Amino acid sequence: MNKVLHILEVLDQMFPDANVELVHHNHFELLVAVVLSAQTTDISVNKVTPALFEKYPTPELLGQADPKDIEKLIQSIGLYHNKAKNIKLLGQMIHEEFHDVVPNIREQLESLPGVGRKTANVVLSNAFGIPALAVDTHVARVSIRLGLAKSTDNVLEIENKLMRKIPKEKWQKTHHQLIFFGRYHCLAKKPKCEACPLFDICKYPDKKSN
Repeated sequence: MNKVLHILEVLDQMFPDANVELVHHNHFELLVAVVLSAQTTDISVNKVTPALFEKYPTPELLGQADPKDIEKLIQSIGLYHNKAKNIKLLGQMIHEEFHDVVPNIREQLESLPGVGRKTANVVLSNAFGIPALAVDTHVARVSIRLGLAKSTDNVLEIENKLMRKIPKEKWQKTHHQLIFFGRYHCLAKKPKCEACPLFDICKYPDKKSN
C-alpha cells in the first residue's frame, strides 16, 4: 500500500473524531483563540477565553478595550503582553475595515495583527471549510518523523509537501489528526514508540521498540 494512504488509514483508526480543541462559538472567537494559542497550549487558552469573550464578545468591544484589562484576563498564557495588543488591534480592524465580519480571504486574514500563515490556515479551514493545512510544531515534528518531510524543511516547505501528498479533501481532517498524533502519542520528548502502529515506517533516529 502507498505509504501516505497507510498513514492516513492509521490516523483514521486512532483519531476518527479529531477536531479543533480551542473552545469557540463563532468565527471571531476562533480567530482570537488561535492568535492566543501561539507558543502555548490549547488547554491554557481555553481557561482564559470564557472571561475574555464574556467581557468583549464582539470585534468592536475588543477593539475599544484597555490593553491592560485584556492583559489581566490573559496573563496566565505566554506572550500575553503582545497578544493583548494584537487582539485589541485585530478587533479594531475587523470592526472598522471588515464591518465586524471575519474575512475568509487569506490576504485579508494575514493583514490582521498577530495573524500569520498558520493562523490563517486554521481559520480558513475550520471556520469556512476552505481546504488548508496548517503546520504547527506537532504537525512539523510528526511529518518529519514519518518521512513526509525532511528535518531541514521549513514550515512552508512542510506545508507544501503535505498538500502535494495528501488528497485536498482530507487536508482539514488530517491536520487535526496529525496534531492529535503529536500531542497525545508521538510526543516530542517521550514518544510512545512501543505502542505505535507506524513504528516500522518511522524515521525518528531515537525511536525505541521497548
